[in-house]
Amino acid sequence: MTSHAERLTAIRKAGYNTFLLRSDDVYIDLLTDSGTSAMSDWQWAGMMLGDEAYAGSKNFYNLEAAIRQHYGYRHVVPVHQGRGAENILSKVLIKRGDTVPGNMYFTTTRLHQELAGGTFVDVIVPEAHDPDCLDPFKGNIDLVALEKLIHQVGPAKIPYITIGATVNMAGGQPISMANIRKVANLARKHQIRIILDATRAVENAWFIQQREDGYGGLSVAEILLEFCSHSDGCTMSGKKDSLVNMGGWLAINDQAIYGEASNLVVVYEGLHTYGGMSGRDMEAMARGIAESVQDDHMRARVDQVEYLGQKLIDWGVPVVAPLAATRCISTPGPSTPT
Repeated sequence: MTSHAERLTAIRKAGYNTFLLRSDDVYIDLLTDSGTSAMSDWQWAGMMLGDEAYAGSKNFYNLEAAIRQHYGYRHVVPVHQGRGAENILSKVLIKRGDTVPGNMYFTTTRLHQELAGGTFVDVIVPEAHDPDCLDPFKGNIDLVALEKLIHQVGPAKIPYITIGATVNMAGGQPISMANIRKVANLARKHQIRIILDATRAVENAWFIQQREDGYGGLSVAEILLEFCSHSDGCTMSGKKDSLVNMGGWLAINDQAIYGEASNLVVVYEGLHTYGGMSGRDMEAMARGIAESVQDDHMRARVDQVEYLGQKLIDWGVPVVAPLAATRCISTPGPSTPT
């Protein structure tokens, strides 16, 4: 364990930037959950079965099958991590002058959209900006604000609506099934695609199970499939829900978009059947997907965070609320912009 003086020296040398600290100088690391999970014995066993063929690795087909089974998308393009998928998707779908609405932004997602010539517009509910608000679904899209934006810029200028589940910038707050269903209906009306940032969509499914009426009797796996069915594709960092240290994917239902993405992944990541990942990493991710949707796993994972969060509250440390996964009486409807 480092001393207080040693830690003080280390943070000063890093310019008080936690990203510039050496991990050896950090005793308790709460920087991120990205790629830091301990893999299971089944995942480690899978890494011994890596097919490192340059093209057509069997591990890719195992990964593709796992994504189709648990997320429901037709086509899969592997990438080294989520931002690789964002880059390819933005290059395929966004034209200069386009507008991309979403429920808060993630840093690399927004930058890729802007580098492609688009403009991100935040249409999350106002409650998301209040860390003390106890609304159970602070990740919801503000339907009034979204529809106003569609009429303002025109559907042709919106290549897709990006939906983060859960919302990183809002402290990991979820979006309800009722809300994404309404967003999907509005999007279909105007022929606009919906693309998920599905990095923590399994976690979002857990919150729906715990908080939203009508879903308490369904498994996380069942809820995840229904949730993804309201979208046309997703970008994914496997370093979170899938419990691996590196890897991700772009999934899409449209054959034409898949064809373009398959060409671009060769330029920026690797061949369309490995996308910058080794075969063993794809195998670990395929197995991690199957394990991530197990209810007992999600219960243990979220309960740890709730336990720590409650301790922080007891110690007077500010946190983003709500923490507890208690069931709501009803699902809140869309908010009116304030």
